[in-house]
Amino acid sequence: MPKAFSVLSWNIEHLKGKRPDRLFRIVNTIKFENPDIFALYEVEGKTVYHSLLTELPGYSFHITEGPQTQEILVAVKHKFTAFFSQRVEFKSAYSRLRPGAMLSVRVEGQDYSLMFLHLKSQSTPIGLGVRDVQFASIYKLKRKLDKIATNNKRANFIVLGDFNTMGMNYSGRKHDIPASAELERLDKYINRKSVSMRRLSKTCPNTWSNGSNSRYPAADLDQVILSRHLKARLWHNKSPVNESGPGSNNGQSEVDIRGWVDQSTVEEQDKWIENYSDHCYLYFEITKVSA
Repeated sequence: MPKAFSVLSWNIEHLKGKRPDRLFRIVNTIKFENPDIFALYEVEGKTVYHSLLTELPGYSFHITEGPQTQEILVAVKHKFTAFFSQRVEFKSAYSRLRPGAMLSVRVEGQDYSLMFLHLKSQSTPIGLGVRDVQFASIYKLKRKLDKIATNNKRANFIVLGDFNTMGMNYSGRKHDIPASAELERLDKYINRKSVSMRRLSKTCPNTWSNGSNSRYPAADLDQVILSRHLKARLWHNKSPVNESGPGSNNGQSEVDIRGWVDQSTVEEQDKWIENYSDHCYLYFEITKVSA
C-alpha cells in the first residue's frame, strides 16, 4: 500500500538546550529518519526551538503554550497543507499539565487529525484518575470528528504520545492496578463501536527505561491509537514475543520502536539513554485511505 505520511514521536526527557551535544544527536536522528511529521515531548527551552528551526528548514514548527514547563513541539513538512491547534481539555483542570497538540493534514483530498499527548505521569490514584479523564476526552473528540467526517462518517483520527500507562500503586499489592490492566481497559473502551479505534502493535513492548542501575523496570508508556479503518506499514519485531497489547502479524508490528532497544549490550543501552533520552522513539507510516 502506498504511504500517506510517516510519523516520529519522541519524549526527549527535559530538553532545555543546556547540553548542545545531546540536542545535536537528537536533531541528527530526526534528519536521518526524515519523517513527514514529528513530535517532541518535554521541550523546556527556547534555544531548542530555535535550533530546530535552523537545522531542519524543511519543516513548519508549532509548540504548545501556557503555564506548564514541558511543551509539546510538532513539526510537519512544508509539502503538506496543515493546521495546528491546542486542545486544553486534556489539561483536565490541572493548569500545569500539557494541553493536547492537534495537527490536521490533508493528503490527496483526505483529512487526517493527529492528536499528540503527554498524559499525567503518576502511579497514584490521582494519576490514574486524571489519565482516565484524559482518555475520556479522546473518546469524546473521536465522536465529534466522526460526525463531521466526509469519509462515510469515519474520521481519520490518530492519537499518540507518552500516555504514561503505568497503572496504580495503592496501599500494598492487594489493591494495586498493574500497567497491563490500565492498557487492557484502554483497549476495551476504544474497541467499542461508538469509538471504533484500536491500539497499534509495536516491535518491542517497552519504550521507557532509566538504565540498568534504576530500581524501576523498563515500561510500556508510549502508545499509538487510531481509527479502526486506518492501516499502517508492518515492521519486523525486535522481541520474540510481542507482549504490548495487540498481537503482531506473523512476527511483524505496526510501530517500530527505535533507540536503546537496538543496542546489543546493557552498557550500550545505558550510554544511549544518557546521550539521547530514557524513551525510545516511535516511528510508523500510515498508508493511503481510498476515497
